[in-house]
Amino acid sequence: MPEDPDVQKRILRAELRERRRNMTAHERELATEGFTARLEELIGSTEAETISCYLSMPSEPDTRPFVNWAEARGIRVLFPITREDGLLDWTVGEAASETVGLHGTPEAVGELLGPMAINDVDLILIPAAAIDTSGMRLGWGRGYFDKTLGSMGKCPPVYAVVFDSEFVEHVPREVHDQPVNGIVTPTRIIAF
Repeated sequence: MPEDPDVQKRILRAELRERRRNMTAHERELATEGFTARLEELIGSTEAETISCYLSMPSEPDTRPFVNWAEARGIRVLFPITREDGLLDWTVGEAASETVGLHGTPEAVGELLGPMAINDVDLILIPAAAIDTSGMRLGWGRGYFDKTLGSMGKCPPVYAVVFDSEFVEHVPREVHDQPVNGIVTPTRIIAF
C-alpha cells in the first residue's frame, strides 16, 4: 500500500465503489429493508425530533424509505445542499421533489436555510465510503461533511450509513478528517 494517505484513500474509494456497483438488486433490496429498520431504531433510542439526512445516490444505502417514515412521524428532516464555496446549505425540501446538485448528487428542493441551520438538529446522518473501528470516516473526497462537522460548536451525534462490509479495521486518515459517533448498517447500530 502506498505511504501517501491521499493515494491510499483514492485506491480504497475505487474498490468500495466497485463493490457497491456489483451488488445485485436483491442484495440492495434486503440492505434497504435493514437500513430502514436500523435507522428507525436509532431514532427511537435517541428520541431525535430534528435530524439531517442526505438523499442517496443509486449505489449508496437507500435513505428514502427511512426519510419518508421520519417525515410521516413529524420528524423534521434537513437535507444538505452543496455550495460552490465548499460549505453545505440546508433545506427541509418542502417542494417534495429532487434535483441534481453540483457534483451529481440528488438534492431536495426547497427554501435554503443557510449553513448554520445544521446546528439545530438532534442527530446527523451522513454518507461514507468506509468507517473504521475507531470511528474514523473515509468520505468520498469532497470534504463537505468534514468541513461542516469540524466547524460546529456543539455537535449532536453523527452516524454514518454504510454497508456491513464497509465497517473496516483501519482507514487512511488526514488532519482534517472528522470521526463519527456511530454507524448504521443493515444489520446493526454501533456507537463508538
